[in-house]
Amino acid sequence: MKRGRKTNEANSSSSEGTTEKESKRHKVVEKKTTVVQSPDWANLLQDIILQVFQYLPLLDRAHASQVCRSWNQVFHMPDLWRCFEFELNQPATSNLRTTHPELIKQIIKRHSNHLQYVSFKVVDSSKESAEAACDILSQLVNCSLKTLGLISTARPSFMDLPKSHFISALTVVFVNSKSLSSLKIDDTPVDDPSLKVLVANNSDTLKLLKMSSCPHVSPAGILCVADQCHGLRELALNYHLLSDELLLALSSEKHVRLEHLRIDVVSENPGQTQFHTIQKSSWDAFIKHSPKVNLVMYFFLYEEEFDPFFRYEIPVTHLYFGRSVSKDVLGRVGLTCPRLVELVVCANGLRPLDEELICIAERCKYLSAVGLGECEVSCSAFVEFVKMCGGRLSQLSIMEEVLIPDQKYSLEQIHWEVSKHLGRVWFPDMMPTW
Repeated sequence: MKRGRKTNEANSSSSEGTTEKESKRHKVVEKKTTVVQSPDWANLLQDIILQVFQYLPLLDRAHASQVCRSWNQVFHMPDLWRCFEFELNQPATSNLRTTHPELIKQIIKRHSNHLQYVSFKVVDSSKESAEAACDILSQLVNCSLKTLGLISTARPSFMDLPKSHFISALTVVFVNSKSLSSLKIDDTPVDDPSLKVLVANNSDTLKLLKMSSCPHVSPAGILCVADQCHGLRELALNYHLLSDELLLALSSEKHVRLEHLRIDVVSENPGQTQFHTIQKSSWDAFIKHSPKVNLVMYFFLYEEEFDPFFRYEIPVTHLYFGRSVSKDVLGRVGLTCPRLVELVVCANGLRPLDEELICIAERCKYLSAVGLGECEVSCSAFVEFVKMCGGRLSQLSIMEEVLIPDQKYSLEQIHWEVSKHLGRVWFPDMMPTW
């Protein structure tokens, strides 16, 4: 009897223990189920919220920051303020987008030391907006920018400022940013002394410099940059700053191989601008040092000003004529530009370019993109040009009005022939009817 009683008691105890364990297990399951069904959004990991914020426009991000304290903390995390574009205009005279003044104050107060990739876009191109951009620049005393871009969407408003005011603001960034790698300052009154400050503080890190239409910079100023910034890989400037000394400096053993060189050849007053000639030996040294460089040249000249150009072989790869260019010049292009990859001709006149296009097709073995504007070419010559270039013409933009029907091809027939040689369907561009 005692043994049976002990057995029953043991079974009872075991049953009670099992019941108690199952009860605890059910509570755990219920607790987990409760967590899944009712998540606490305020306690989401900050890095997840940060990733979400990075995909939101600034205004939406600001609204989201008002949800709770945790989200507001994320809104002010440094990672969200490393990249910023200041859009500036005058609300009294423009309805275009602008960065709110209160937000600008907050950025300067709380996030100026976080900024690394910054651009200033003067949306309405007013002098007042350019002054506002300079005022912000002058307050970035705690910054360490890696990228800076100054952009005027229309006329160069930064040129309307007193040079001393602009240089003073820009120097603040040059002095405090010890790791500036990309600088875009087209159409600004930057000068030689300010470039020396740039070099003194950022020579080891500068890789990209765009400074077309900067009239206060001399060839000596840009040469100073090339001599000291041996890591420079991309450079854009006006032709008057290009010199034999600059090309040789970019070709020195200390200098890395340049990847992109853009030259703007611009004349505003016909007959009043004297263009110098670059020696062939300088181009040869340059291309020997940087054999894969993209040399891009934009020409905005009048016909009588082309005489110093295309007289001997130059290593240009991308060539754009923004004004009318003569048959003679285009003929010289075919003879002197063997590395040409892209050719765009805005206008030529009423003389067909048959021989010139055939010469370019024969000599320019890398040509893969062509655009012709107000020009003329016979259908037969155009088909022959495409046949010679073949499938490597990945871009071919020709207005229908450019093509002159002849005895061999009509406008209705030409697209079949061109498509056959290109290996894809092609039609000439059509002039809009409105």
